[in-house]
Amino acid sequence: MEIKLASWNVNGIRAVSAKPEWQQWFAQDQYDVIGFQETKAEVSQIPDAIVNKSGYHSYFASSVVKKGYSGTAVFSKREPQSVEIELPDPAFQGEGRIVHLEFPEFHFFNGYFPNGGGEILDENGKPIKGQFKRVPYKMGFFDCFFNYAQELRKTKPIVVCGDFNIAHKEIDLARPKTNTSNTGFLPIERDFLDRFVAAGYIDTFRHVHGDVKEKYSWWSYKMRAREKNVGWRIDYFFVSEELKGNIKDATIESGVFGSDHCPVTLTLEF
Repeated sequence: MEIKLASWNVNGIRAVSAKPEWQQWFAQDQYDVIGFQETKAEVSQIPDAIVNKSGYHSYFASSVVKKGYSGTAVFSKREPQSVEIELPDPAFQGEGRIVHLEFPEFHFFNGYFPNGGGEILDENGKPIKGQFKRVPYKMGFFDCFFNYAQELRKTKPIVVCGDFNIAHKEIDLARPKTNTSNTGFLPIERDFLDRFVAAGYIDTFRHVHGDVKEKYSWWSYKMRAREKNVGWRIDYFFVSEELKGNIKDATIESGVFGSDHCPVTLTLEF
């Protein structure tokens, strides 16, 4: 049995759903599970044709602390054994960042992990190098997710996809030297992914393709960044190492447009 999964930060599902590129991609039925991040909408605001995509079960997590913010969604051909919205710790609930589905073969997480937020200013109103308001929350969220995944992993393997808002290695962004003090490439953020990998979670794209250069999943809308391929690889599929032998393929669909991110995919074989 082959299971094909896709993940895409759509940067607003209402806006992207009006774009022909996205409509064409979403109309396909080649993926068994699709995870969207940054949906920025409540279910009632999303067109019914999307919510009730033919042949799929759909599950949504919307932000309740701030409207039109964050949000995740999962579409699955198979009905899962169980569905959970958000992480179990109330400190990291309310922003609609996690949809967790349990399948017979694995636990599946679709996550829109926090970014580091705004810069912290000194008494003169100038940014303090390398310090950002939401980094503590971001790292706490990652720790909460990691601990929960490790607990669930005792029963079956883990698959997690989504926008991690971290470029792991220098090869994972076009300009590493100029971003060492920017959130998304801070040492404390990268250290989390080091610990995650050390704990036995596999970056499936790197596992399949090795250290291939200039492969990114997000490009700023500024300065024609996508046209110049000045990007970051911050969207991932990780699997716990128990599934290493099941990894068949992993891709970055950089030719698919509609958002400032592109889809990433994983194919597992059982």
